[in-house]
Amino acid sequence: MLRRAETMSRFPGYYDVMVGGAVNVGESYEQAAVRELTEELGVRVPVRFLFKFLCRQGISPVWFGVHEAVVPAALVPDPVEIDWQDWMTVDELREVADAWVFVPGGREALRRYLESGFGSGAGKPAAG
Repeated sequence: MLRRAETMSRFPGYYDVMVGGAVNVGESYEQAAVRELTEELGVRVPVRFLFKFLCRQGISPVWFGVHEAVVPAALVPDPVEIDWQDWMTVDELREVADAWVFVPGGREALRRYLESGFGSGAGKPAAG
C-alpha cells in the first residue's frame, strides 16, 4: 500500500496499491512495469502480466496493464512520488479499499485482482 505524495499533480495524497505510469513508445506493458517499479520503489525485478482493463474512472478512460512481482521487504520509495508505503494483508486491503481515499484506477485494479482469485491468501501479505 502506498500514499501518493501531496505534491503530485494527479490524486495527491490518495492511496494506491499500484505503482505505474505511461508506457513509452516502443515499450511493452511489462517493460514499463519493470521501469516504474525501479523508478518508484527502487527495485528491479521481473514482473508477471495478469490482466488488462479499460478504466473509465478518474481523469479519463485509460488502459491499465496489471502485473505482479515478488519484491524484497525493504523498498526505497521515491519521496517525490510516494509519501508513505507499508505492507498489508489481503484482509487489511479489503477493509481499507472503501474506507480510504483511493486512486480510482487502483481501487478498480485491486477489486479485479481479488475477484480473479490472484489475491485469495487471506491473512497473508498481498502480492507486491
